[in-house]
Amino acid sequence: MLKGNIPILATAFDEQGQLDLASIERLVKFLLQQGIDGLALFGNASEGYALTQDEKQILFFCVKRLMGDLPLVAAAGGASSAVAIEEINRVHRWGAQVAMVNPPSVVKPGPEEIYHFWRDICQACEIDIMIQDAPLMTGVNIPVSTLVRLCQDFPAIRYIKVEQPPTTLKITALKQALGDSVGLFGGLNAGFLFEELCRGVTGTMPACEFPDVINAILAAWQQDRQEAQALFYRYLPFLRYGVQPGIGVAIHKTVLHQAGIFASDYVREPAKSLDDATRRELKEITDFLPLAVLGGRP
Repeated sequence: MLKGNIPILATAFDEQGQLDLASIERLVKFLLQQGIDGLALFGNASEGYALTQDEKQILFFCVKRLMGDLPLVAAAGGASSAVAIEEINRVHRWGAQVAMVNPPSVVKPGPEEIYHFWRDICQACEIDIMIQDAPLMTGVNIPVSTLVRLCQDFPAIRYIKVEQPPTTLKITALKQALGDSVGLFGGLNAGFLFEELCRGVTGTMPACEFPDVINAILAAWQQDRQEAQALFYRYLPFLRYGVQPGIGVAIHKTVLHQAGIFASDYVREPAKSLDDATRRELKEITDFLPLAVLGGRP
């Protein structure tokens, strides 16, 4: 079962906007050296929306070759259940252990359409499913009652990534209804990680440039919750800085580029590159808060 620190892998491009597999390999090796519990591909922080199917396949097998027995989560889905089923079965054939699925969002579904969407998926796919509940990204609100009904009716739904603010309230409601039968993960770049741990999450799925910080908070949580709280509060300015809409992807990549892991910080539109003022602000934060990616420790 998935647990702990499952970062979302950033996708490296060269200055011409093509996949940079050498940089991706450096990043995966860095993450493995730091110690992670799994890895997620094709999410929002991966620019999965900007990758072709051929690029996704190349990227997946590049990463899979390095990951050993650690689980791979692949974001897959679509604007209808038929499209989503095709994508989910594709990543399953490639070797993903979990498919992370958003609700359809082109035509906004209500609770019954949401239920039918995941019902169709669970009936047609043979892979563990993670529901990504991210209305800030999709514009689709999934009520707690619908999530509970889905999890109770379809055992293939093993996880929910809870990203509807306030995440703490939804996590508590889901935990009360489902207990430990479904793994609950936080997102939003771990910006509420301490509170989510207090509410009973199984783990978190943040961006990938600060695995040492997440690992330190998770380890402290098991031994000294005040230390976990202190670490979280110390790094909160950095966590919140990386979740800004439109530029979050560029922030993650800039840190990786400054560290020498990515050869370029190129982002594909519609994501935005950083202006000079934002670069200065980010450097001030990373200079103040040491990260393993930059040669420091939390």
